[in-house]
Amino acid sequence: MSFKEKLKGKDLLTLADYSKAEIAYILELADQIKQKRKNGEVYQPLKGKTLGMIFEKSSTRTRVSFEAGIYQLGGTGLFLSSNDIQIGRGEPISDTAKVLSGYLDGIMIRTFSQKDVEDLAENATIPVINGLTDDYHPCQVLADLQTIKEAKGKLEGLKLAYIGDGNNMAHSLMIGCAKMGLDVAVAAPESYQPKPEITELAQSFAEGTEVLVTEDPVEAVKNADIIYSDVWASMGQEAEQKAREKAFAATYQVNTELFTHAKDDAIFMHCLPAHRGEEVTSEIIDGPQSVVFQEAENRLHAQKALMVALMG
Repeated sequence: MSFKEKLKGKDLLTLADYSKAEIAYILELADQIKQKRKNGEVYQPLKGKTLGMIFEKSSTRTRVSFEAGIYQLGGTGLFLSSNDIQIGRGEPISDTAKVLSGYLDGIMIRTFSQKDVEDLAENATIPVINGLTDDYHPCQVLADLQTIKEAKGKLEGLKLAYIGDGNNMAHSLMIGCAKMGLDVAVAAPESYQPKPEITELAQSFAEGTEVLVTEDPVEAVKNADIIYSDVWASMGQEAEQKAREKAFAATYQVNTELFTHAKDDAIFMHCLPAHRGEEVTSEIIDGPQSVVFQEAENRLHAQKALMVALMG
């Protein structure tokens, strides 16, 4: 069975559910789609298809990249705010899933609970894409892997260091890197480290590579090819902002000094939005080592590839 046949109709809840070969197929498709757009070629394999986009968490990049992406592929995207649909008024997710399955060809949901995404997928008969939950952000990591491959010419044998909160980005980067043959090190304060069960899951995918969690950013970035950061307080954690600033500020900022411990040609990545002067300094995120905006652009291409693979 071809990858096209294997992936059609599949959900993307977490990259843990995808094989190395399946991820590589999507990344190759993303490269092809990016080149088509660069060449001005019209490519509309999803003509006549509709993606429903449920947002319980607001977004800039997720909404624009999915909405523009489905349009460029010939389809239509419907923005479904939780304030405007019955799921926001207490309708069971199972009912929403069954009804939307009769109207749409795919669902993207950006929400808080991973279980809500899993329940939606369990009851839907069309592909469900996790646009972000508190535990995982798989679409971002597909774009990250595409960007790393563009910048470094390969994935296997590299090392990525993540500095900051052990959140959904840390979880998905650990899994994605382990699957694709990269070493990954996460540096975070003890109280803000990744969930142990997800760290163990990522470690189970590592074959000849390392998944390390530490409190020491210098240890994490030693010989790193990529340094990655994210905000210290994510959406929904605003009440914790001051406590998190106190826990992270003294040690967990990506700056010029920390970069000296990485490889000379190390690149910087960030899923955005960024708080300059907090988790990263301006000279790093706006400097020549930064591929942050290339990474942001690749959200469009990686998600288009994902939609083609699952909905095509």
